[in-house]
Amino acid sequence: MSKPVHGLGKGLSALLGDTESVQSLRKPVGYVNKEIAGADKPKDTADILRIPVNMIEPNPFQPRISFDKDALEELAESIRTFGLIQPITVRRQIDGKYQIISGERRYRASRLAGLDMIPAYIRDADEQGMLEMAIVENIQRENLDPIEVAMSYRRLIEECNLTQEQMAERVGKKRVSVTNYLRLLKLPAKVQHDIKVGLLSVGHAKVLLSVESPQVQEQLCDLVLKNDMSVRALEEKVKKLSRQAEEEAKQEEGAGQALPENYYKVLEHMGKYFGDNISLKRFANGKGSMTVRFNSDQEVEAFLKALE
Repeated sequence: MSKPVHGLGKGLSALLGDTESVQSLRKPVGYVNKEIAGADKPKDTADILRIPVNMIEPNPFQPRISFDKDALEELAESIRTFGLIQPITVRRQIDGKYQIISGERRYRASRLAGLDMIPAYIRDADEQGMLEMAIVENIQRENLDPIEVAMSYRRLIEECNLTQEQMAERVGKKRVSVTNYLRLLKLPAKVQHDIKVGLLSVGHAKVLLSVESPQVQEQLCDLVLKNDMSVRALEEKVKKLSRQAEEEAKQEEGAGQALPENYYKVLEHMGKYFGDNISLKRFANGKGSMTVRFNSDQEVEAFLKALE
């Protein structure tokens, strides 16, 4: 696998191309599980249930006091476009309402986005053993998408206090497989959405994870959808981007080096005709560029006569 691409340099955007038309392929994530009207207690705490917003209450013990307004609006915009990809976790209250255990930021952003229903896991906080069994049973279903599997793994770790090794034993998977699924949750929401709805494969996702910049990850994701790229083709594209980024980094590194004496002689002679409107740049590998700016046709004609 190629080295991570750290940023989007001057030449990288040209390699990625225009992908604006891709948005028409995306549809918001929809949860088709049971809806809660407030009467029946859910039987399976591993299911994703849709709860009316007015039946959800924030956790009074929420350790986070302030939420960044701009970041919250960005998340809300993402939810408007793709839906809430990662459900919140709540517990049922005596009065029939639900209190947030985790996901208050997602809850607030969902309200900003205007959602009437929010997908959520229901947890009986005092029945951890049953919760663990329910999640494991849920993972063993064949119709879960990769993001649902990854979220189930994370729930086992966070809510059942399991290590990755313990969790791998519970679900009968190798630890490296579990780790690879959990890494999917590090991808941007747009990319997770495309994996969830089947527009992007796990193989594509693994290649995108080798890229460090979320911006480039999203652009590469769009490129895959636009051109129906295979995993192999995506790998080649990432390698090309990596080489481009390395070349630009080398050029920037060498740009500030002192010029050899002969280069100053060139500047001196050219300066007779163009004054300070000439510059030379030399890189560490010996390559470089010369830029000449002129103010009139007469300057160019005078220079041409000197050359002749």
